[in-house]
Amino acid sequence: MNTPIQPKAAWLKKIKWDEHGLVPVIAQEAGSNDVLMFAWMNREALAKTVELGEAVYWSRSRKKLWHKGEESGHTQKVLEIRLDCDEDVVLLKIEQAGGIACHTGRHSCFFQKFEGDAQEGDWQNTDPVLKDPADIYKDGK
Repeated sequence: MNTPIQPKAAWLKKIKWDEHGLVPVIAQEAGSNDVLMFAWMNREALAKTVELGEAVYWSRSRKKLWHKGEESGHTQKVLEIRLDCDEDVVLLKIEQAGGIACHTGRHSCFFQKFEGDAQEGDWQNTDPVLKDPADIYKDGK
């Protein structure tokens, strides 16, 4: 019988959680090494990620667990989990279903690139929308 991993497991105690019980998480695509997104996890989200083998984050706006791809189908299969040297940032090496990680319909959330100088520079969208968010989500975001 598969017993769910308890959020009090010893391996979770090594992580330096912030004052809200969260840790920042970077999702990196295993094949390309592209950084696809940044999110947060609490103990339960990280334990659920390990249990399912798919990324589960903590949604700060909705105040609940968020299984990546639960609405869009763009799940993240977790191949590897790493902890940084300060033990306060988690890195997920993932396979991104559908090639879309961002709610804007792009491959990566990091599609805005700064170009120019300090006086005249601005952010430019550099990556195409692969699928219209209205076609992905019921509410368009």
